[in-house]
Amino acid sequence: MEEANAFHCCATCIHFRVEKGTRGVSYRCSRLTYETRPDYRFECWTPTERVQRLMEARQKPAE
Repeated sequence: MEEANAFHCCATCIHFRVEKGTRGVSYRCSRLTYETRPDYRFECWTPTERVQRLMEARQKPAE
């Protein structure tokens, strides 16, 4: 079984978009082309560069 990743959610993905319209704010996945929520998780997740750096920093042992 795969280890849980604390960073894995739509809000940390490169495809996550926030759209502001007359009906308020909506969240959309530009890859899947449908509405999502920041805390949802999908297998197609691709982390942003900033999140990748944070993940790498947590993997390094304390020196």
